[in-house]
Amino acid sequence: MKKLTRLLVIGLLGIAIAVTFGCSSAPVQSSNSSGIDPTTVLWYNHPADKWENALPVGNGRLGAMVFGKVDEERIQFNEETYWSGGPYSQTVQGGYRVLPEIQSLIFNGEYIKAHKLFGRYLMGYPVEQQKYQSMGDLILKLGHGPEVKDYRLELDLKTAIARVSYEANGIRFEREVFSSPVDQVIVVRLTADRPGSISLVANLRGFRNQAHSNYATDYFRMDGYGQNGLILRGKSADYLGVEGQLRYEAQLRAEAQGGSMSVDDTDLVIKNANSVTLYLATATNFVNYKDVSGDPHLRVEETLGRIAGKPIEQIKEDHVKEHQRLFGRVSIDLGSTAASFLPTDERLKKFDGKNDPNLAALVFQFGRYLLISSSRPGTQPANLQGIWNQYQNPSWDSKYTTNINTEMNYWPAEVANLSDCAAPLFKMIKELTDQGSEVAREHYGAKGWVFHQNTDLWRVAAPMDGPQWGTFTTGGAWLCTHLWEHYLYTGDLDFLKEYYPVMKGSVEFFLDFLKEHPKYGWLVTNPSTSPENFPDRPGNGPFFDEVTGWMSPGTTICAGSTIDMQILNDLFDYVAEASRILGVDEEFRNKVLETRQKLAPMQVNKKGELQEWLEDWGQKEKSHRHISHLYGLFPGNQISLRKTPELAGAARAVLEQRGLVGNGWSSAWKMACWARLLEPEKAMENLVYALHNYTFNNLFSICSKALQVDGSFGMTAAVAEMLVQSHEGEIFILPSIHGSWKKGNIKGIKARGGFELNLSWDENKVIEIEVISTLGRTCSIRTPFPAEVKQVSSGLSLTGQEKTLFSFETEPGKSYKMTFIPIAR
Repeated sequence: MKKLTRLLVIGLLGIAIAVTFGCSSAPVQSSNSSGIDPTTVLWYNHPADKWENALPVGNGRLGAMVFGKVDEERIQFNEETYWSGGPYSQTVQGGYRVLPEIQSLIFNGEYIKAHKLFGRYLMGYPVEQQKYQSMGDLILKLGHGPEVKDYRLELDLKTAIARVSYEANGIRFEREVFSSPVDQVIVVRLTADRPGSISLVANLRGFRNQAHSNYATDYFRMDGYGQNGLILRGKSADYLGVEGQLRYEAQLRAEAQGGSMSVDDTDLVIKNANSVTLYLATATNFVNYKDVSGDPHLRVEETLGRIAGKPIEQIKEDHVKEHQRLFGRVSIDLGSTAASFLPTDERLKKFDGKNDPNLAALVFQFGRYLLISSSRPGTQPANLQGIWNQYQNPSWDSKYTTNINTEMNYWPAEVANLSDCAAPLFKMIKELTDQGSEVAREHYGAKGWVFHQNTDLWRVAAPMDGPQWGTFTTGGAWLCTHLWEHYLYTGDLDFLKEYYPVMKGSVEFFLDFLKEHPKYGWLVTNPSTSPENFPDRPGNGPFFDEVTGWMSPGTTICAGSTIDMQILNDLFDYVAEASRILGVDEEFRNKVLETRQKLAPMQVNKKGELQEWLEDWGQKEKSHRHISHLYGLFPGNQISLRKTPELAGAARAVLEQRGLVGNGWSSAWKMACWARLLEPEKAMENLVYALHNYTFNNLFSICSKALQVDGSFGMTAAVAEMLVQSHEGEIFILPSIHGSWKKGNIKGIKARGGFELNLSWDENKVIEIEVISTLGRTCSIRTPFPAEVKQVSSGLSLTGQEKTLFSFETEPGKSYKMTFIPIAR
């Protein structure tokens, strides 16, 4: 108990120390000669050297990566519905008949035998899933360089415009690239400061699966189109025995002011123009996960027809306005130093956690930018790579991985004031109940619906990859917690009514699936797994796996993993509360709550760590990247410094044991967990490590050398968690603020209960806060130090339950201002 008390004191003292800790570099003005905003602009003095360092633009559906080259520019582009295959199912009929034998083997400790039976009878077929595909490259042969002057490549997160500028042969050239959410085209605008200076040759090139070139069935055709355009048409690849049923079309249309323009076979040739604007429109025949009857040619023609005659100035203005409608909801400034105005790649290299406070602000805003650019109402959700992918065989197929990655993609949606950007996720969850109910019935003999650790465009729901991964039955349950979080932030009763049956269906599956453990008497999932972590237990040695076709280091199969139990604790609680709020299913609600009491509890092992499995097993990897059993700390709400100090101490021991090594999304998860434990130095340590080891120059996250978006999104959520926490029925302001963030502000951040916050602080620990209430509920504010209120809005009455907690009543649509200062000692 002394150790736990010490942890509490250290955590709270860390906040007080943080507020007074100075920066190591002298502060400078927030603007310089280049006029950049270090919180919203990425910039470089050289082109991208590889695709992973190119700059992303996107409108939720169309994505592009901009290299910024001066001789031959490459703009690689994607359309979010271009995948391999077509509508298909992985459901295996009658697998449930073997389930009791598998469960008995697991309870008896015969895990490898259970693994083999699961692989034969419960794995989905085909075992793998479909791949997200690259659609094409727009190549612009410019002929500048190799030597140019005053080169600059930048991405302005405020406007969602990538810009390249340089001087060649005494002429200043500039290119702008953006993906318009209004007009649904990718726009490339080329200008120069001398008339008649722009000449180029454009190609529109497709991709083919070269690794499968001797038997793949994908193809593309490149042609000129009219007097000012190019066209690319193609078909998706058959894969895993699933016919490639997607057809696509991309059209490039050019408008040139001055000069000449012609089409020569597959080349669009422009000579001596004053300015050039290129419009790229793409579409597939995808309608939904069961329907591919669309007409891509008609869709492209209609898109280009709608912008015919529309001035480029208006197209750009509409694009910026729509982007800023979302992006402009939140601003953040954590303080600038001289380092803040360096090129972004240099900022990353020099960052030590203290010398450039606003790099954390840029990381925060970059995650928001990516979410806006890859996930909007009406689009698909952001996959492992968002919407950006140059490969036909991308890492992990660039699918939706739901044992952490897809969930992390949407961690910042609510708190970072982008609730509407989560709509595609919610739609996907509902779509997963289709095959999910088939899998529940045929694989497990259960009611409701179940979903595992991966899906693709076609919304398959069965176990995949192999039993080591496929026994994660709580993937759909985890996704359902996002539905409840959306309700907590918005109070949207219509949304809750719409999605309550989805959440209820997930619970119905587990009411049938849970089994009483013969040794402990608890209800547990069986089979189960703690994602991707192989327990070090007797008999769990290497064996040749007939599903994967390689030597497996063991099996991950178990019963009642800690993360399973934590997720179900949350889901059962949320569904019962939703039932109460909606006034429905009282008998069902009582059964859910009764079952919840029987779920296996969290345990602390002999080393003082939170136990990952029912048994006190070790792990085969010293510092595994997954920290699955810390779901209960973050993003869940079952482990708390104040409410469950012993479990908080055990969670801290896990974080210490896992250390810094992992990958981008792992660092983000650890950072958020440290923020929950009120340890800002530890949180910052993970940010620094991630930026140095798991981050490309463009701030995209790295996972095993591959570009992914999850870590970028997770960092946004983690920074938010350091500034505001609202998971315990109160708004904790600056709970884990780092010492280098001496003076700053954030405006527009959201809190549960229907509150929006504008927050500022200074080195004297004066905190000014404005609370905007959307639901009119009681608001409770917790301060990071004993405080008194100096200024409040007229008529506002605060009740101080303790020296760090203040409450007041609100009305919908009204704002409330107050200033907190430390109590004089």
